[in-house]
Amino acid sequence: MTTLQEYRCEVCGTTTSNPLHWFVIRCGDAELTVHRWNVEAANAEGARHYCGEAHAEVYISRWFESVCTPTKPDYTKATSPK
Repeated sequence: MTTLQEYRCEVCGTTTSNPLHWFVIRCGDAELTVHRWNVEAANAEGARHYCGEAHAEVYISRWFESVCTPTKPDYTKATSPK
């Protein structure tokens, strides 16, 4: 008997057993790797699944925000002249 495996998009929650055009992202504190969909990458420990390019980009953007600290200075605030 074959088991049907479903995958869920980390952003929108869409599930599928036929992930066409999906992406797999594996990451840690210092490294992020994006893979075109393949079962080996999708089933690897720590793999995250995304239903398309747009949702993969959402995660990548959030990952960059979390590791790029300290935050960028806000140069739009007025400063008093010296």
